[in-house]
Amino acid sequence: MNMHHASSDQQSVPEVGAPLDGHPSNAGWTALLSGSNGMRSLALAGGVVLHAINVYIATTILPSVVRDISGIDYYAWNTTLFVAASILGSALSARLLIGAGPRGAYIIATVVFASGSLICAFAPSMPAMLAGRLIQGLGGGFLFALSYAMIRLVFNEALWPRAMALVSGMWGVATLIGPAVGGIFAELGVWRAAFWSLIPVAALFALLAAVVLPKRNAEKSERSPLPLTQLVFLTSAVLAVSAGSVSPIFFWNILGLAAAAILTALLIATESRARHRLLPAGAFRITSALGALYATMSLLAVAVTSGEIFVPLFLQVLHHQSPLFAGYLAALMAAGWTLGSIASSGASGKGIRRSILAGPVLGLAGMVALAILIRTESAGSWLMVTPICLALVAIGLGVGLAWPHLLTRVFQVAPAGEQDLAAASITTVQLFATALGAALAGMVANLAGLTDPGGIAGMASAAGWLFGVFALAPIFAVFTALRVIRFHSKAGEVRQV
Repeated sequence: MNMHHASSDQQSVPEVGAPLDGHPSNAGWTALLSGSNGMRSLALAGGVVLHAINVYIATTILPSVVRDISGIDYYAWNTTLFVAASILGSALSARLLIGAGPRGAYIIATVVFASGSLICAFAPSMPAMLAGRLIQGLGGGFLFALSYAMIRLVFNEALWPRAMALVSGMWGVATLIGPAVGGIFAELGVWRAAFWSLIPVAALFALLAAVVLPKRNAEKSERSPLPLTQLVFLTSAVLAVSAGSVSPIFFWNILGLAAAAILTALLIATESRARHRLLPAGAFRITSALGALYATMSLLAVAVTSGEIFVPLFLQVLHHQSPLFAGYLAALMAAGWTLGSIASSGASGKGIRRSILAGPVLGLAGMVALAILIRTESAGSWLMVTPICLALVAIGLGVGLAWPHLLTRVFQVAPAGEQDLAAASITTVQLFATALGAALAGMVANLAGLTDPGGIAGMASAAGWLFGVFALAPIFAVFTALRVIRFHSKAGEVRQV
């Protein structure tokens, strides 16, 4: 997507990417959160808050949902379909931004999101719930992608790491609100009200966007054709794994994985020849700086997803926690992510390299601890639950330390002329990894006994196998992170020369 300066007759708005108050070196939190930058930050952060609150409400109330309308076989599909639709929303967000402008794009995104929430609130069965989650995901994908993509457009490059940390840090705000809303309504036996509660929040955010964001872009963009074929292959790969994961029969699981592998190969082949790509050049080559970054991001996202989906269920059934406490304990992972993002946002030089490597190392430690601890049934005493909490925090903390620097590097190493594509690709890659992780988590859990034999024994077996298998993700991420660090060091040497 080519970007050009707006013509002089366009509506007057602050110039995108202009130096902050005339001082590009002013890159502290004060510069980000004060004046016009502060209003922009509030708008961008708000989109992620709305999306993230919904994620934690849904994971907290899902055990209550399946007890009421059944459908535990499709438990992971609630996340898979939501994220698969978010991928589509993410990919369409750039076109929405061009066509409707910042203000219109954010308002449209919130209307779509609220419509999905309304369907979920009325859902009489799991298929209807999944339809609502699909529409919610589309709106959430718009909000999520718009928040990240606008960072490059409205802030000076020196502020990108802190802006990334702020937007990522909104998941921490969601950890305070989402589990509380979902847990309270679940304990009162009115889980539908949790979805109703999202609608006024969406309305308030639409009002904020109408007041704060400019009506038109400060830059004029040319429309480029949507890479529809690649999007079809991408979402179909996720859905193939999801379809296979529902069956407890190993053959169908393998068939789903094989179909996903074929679709992924078709995606790569199509993308390599396409004139209009879904991802920047070099995205699928692990030997490139961009490929190493995407691989590390994906592996870390997969590790987090496996925990976020099933931890509330395991804590309620195996450790006899209430829906409210189970939701909050599961959200500790996101709280650690927020803490890590803020703590590492000001790092430089060797600090950046240490932060990137800390992601997979802490993730591995946390996943191994969960594989050992969470499968053992307990009466819910804090002596047993506390180590589980520490493991969840460790996983989130590791990802948070690495995340702002991985995302900033994507902007920096993107090929010339593909910065806009790189901005949109951040959410596309993250959401694809999340959806694939959710589908694989459902497959592993079902195969390990979640539904057959089910009960305490099946749940314990599923917990042990799930975290044991997904510990492989941070192991692989150690090697991709080392490659990212090598590329980063070489780039630093080139700049010094």
